[in-house]
Amino acid sequence: MTNSEIDEILKTSRTIAVVGLSPKNDRPSYRVAEYLKAQGYRIFPVHPTADEILGEPVYRRVEDIPGPIDIVDVFRKSEDTPPVAESAVRAQAKVLWLQLGIENDVAASIAETAGLQVVQNRCLKIEHERWQREGGQA
Repeated sequence: MTNSEIDEILKTSRTIAVVGLSPKNDRPSYRVAEYLKAQGYRIFPVHPTADEILGEPVYRRVEDIPGPIDIVDVFRKSEDTPPVAESAVRAQAKVLWLQLGIENDVAASIAETAGLQVVQNRCLKIEHERWQREGGQA
């Protein structure tokens, strides 16, 4: 995935399901989601037990989120990502984004076969900050 392809994703996306979003404010997932929400993206936390994170209702699965999802941003172990890719496909998301340190060819194949764009091993916050520095705006 090139920087220009990522820039286009950032420019055209408005809704982000954050899978594995921790309710603990010292975790990377929390800081990334908090940043994205402050940048104007609509955040949908996905967590198995929490009820509310960052003032947003929490969903158990991506496909439980009402309305369209642009990006499914994943904070899970690499080996746990294929079921998340399947959920992203069922939810008709546009992008499966595996965060920094997360890569899985099976998950990528599931998503790409269904027509989703796939980003692996890159941080959405870092990429957004780069895009902003380079003059990007939604």
